[in-house]
Amino acid sequence: MEKITFIPDDTEEEVDFYVLEETRLNGVDYILVTDSQEEDGEALILKDLSGDGEAEALYEIVEDDEELESVGRVFEQLLEDVDITL
Repeated sequence: MEKITFIPDDTEEEVDFYVLEETRLNGVDYILVTDSQEEDGEALILKDLSGDGEAEALYEIVEDDEELESVGRVFEQLLEDVDITL
């Protein structure tokens, strides 16, 4: 499982997440991440807002209910053994 480090805008503290899956939907890249590699943890769906060719990715938590449901269903299909509760 790939580990990625985020630095939220409102703090300089680094936060590590583990990538469970990634997908592209309607030209937008999404990643499903969790805060725990070993046990059940909090999962988030993040949307890539960075432009093509940018050195660093810019991710935003998906909060729109309709978008969250659509992307969540895709991740559930990709990860057959994972139940995503939205």
